[in-house]
Amino acid sequence: MNNWECIDKAMNEEIGSAQKLLLLLLGKRKRLRVTGPSMIPLFQPGDEILFNPQAYRQKFPKVGEIVVAQHPFQNKTIVKRVALVLEDGSCFLQGDNPSASTDSRSYGFLPIHKILGQVTHRFP
Repeated sequence: MNNWECIDKAMNEEIGSAQKLLLLLLGKRKRLRVTGPSMIPLFQPGDEILFNPQAYRQKFPKVGEIVVAQHPFQNKTIVKRVALVLEDGSCFLQGDNPSASTDSRSYGFLPIHKILGQVTHRFP
């Protein structure tokens, strides 16, 4: 990689970080800290993510998307991948690390009103 490519890469990283911060400050994204190992290797415990709380106001999640949701039985938020979506928008969610994930295999489909948003970025 030559000097110009290094400079270009660094500038793109800075612009990307500034864009994430701007979206957060404008209220277009919310910030959340990942707390458990269910999404390893994609997210590690302690990683911070940004999610779009408006993402599913007019459309349902798609299979493969990563979402933030309200746990059905506990007062906590969870981060999972959409594995299946029913016609009513209810989602079957699974962690990327099945042996360390409590997900829809335990609690079934989550209704669409429990889906809080779509994960868009790792922060910073």
